[in-house]
Amino acid sequence: MEIERRINKDYIHHQKSTLSNVLKEVVFGAEDGMVSTLGSITGIAIGSNNHSTVILAGVVIVAVESISMGIGSYLSNRSQEEVEERKIKEEKEELEKFPREEKEELLAIYLEEGWSEKLALEMSEEVSKNHNLMLKEMKIHELKIADGEDTVSVKGAISMFFAYILGGIIPLFAYFILPINNAIPFSITITLIGLFVLGMSTTKFTKQPLIKSGFKVLIMGGIALSAGLVAGVLLGQ
Repeated sequence: MEIERRINKDYIHHQKSTLSNVLKEVVFGAEDGMVSTLGSITGIAIGSNNHSTVILAGVVIVAVESISMGIGSYLSNRSQEEVEERKIKEEKEELEKFPREEKEELLAIYLEEGWSEKLALEMSEEVSKNHNLMLKEMKIHELKIADGEDTVSVKGAISMFFAYILGGIIPLFAYFILPINNAIPFSITITLIGLFVLGMSTTKFTKQPLIKSGFKVLIMGGIALSAGLVAGVLLGQ
């Protein structure tokens, strides 16, 4: 009970949030959805000056890219997970075949981390008596794999998919409600606002200043956005 009273619920490492595990995919998907879609549809709008063409192209771009980004997220995260699974499998085999050598390796790791020789000897001796505990320690200290960490390949793919759609809808929205000439500047404006808001939204997990985080994403996204707009305009012309 005393421990529970001391826990600060504002600390994110005490919070069980699924979104924090896939924050990278959400930010990447939303940012890329806004930037890529805006660059493409702006070029198409200038080149075609046709409302229906812009909307059709925008919907196709968002649909195709969201699926592609979702699959890409799954494959990249799953590949990393498979590498880690292979490392753990190999570590299990080494513990079974070379228990003494693994015990000495763990001792060396403890000493390198700064534990006293006496305590490192006691710890390695105690840990080596429990196979599961030994594997857990080697995962954390040798393989640098967090024990019990949830896999994010499927969650990441789903998060990337929907984040890209949400990001892509923002620049496309203007063309549903405004004439094409008015939609172009409005689309650019709301996308820049969207990038700023996206940056601010990450502060729930990063605890960074709101304005600083907003401008950071705005500036970084704006650089990519400028390149996309220039390419889109040139190709459109």
